[in-house]
Amino acid sequence: MSHVLSVRIPKSLHNQVRELAEEEGVSMNQFVMLALAEKVAALQAIGYLEERAKRGSREKLLAVLAKAPDVEPEDYDRI
Repeated sequence: MSHVLSVRIPKSLHNQVRELAEEEGVSMNQFVMLALAEKVAALQAIGYLEERAKRGSREKLLAVLAKAPDVEPEDYDRI
């Protein structure tokens, strides 16, 4: 089901969106929908990571790191 959302934006932003949509080969509607979806996903990811961080602890991290072998990295992993 499709819903309509009317948004007033400055002419300069409208022009930028139109140009970018043309460069991407999509309609302005598609471009704005994708941009909005990306923003929503980013905000949801932040919320998810903040919740996960609350469950973590320094002690748990150190316990996991203690299991890692103390060896020199392979040549292809060196910086």
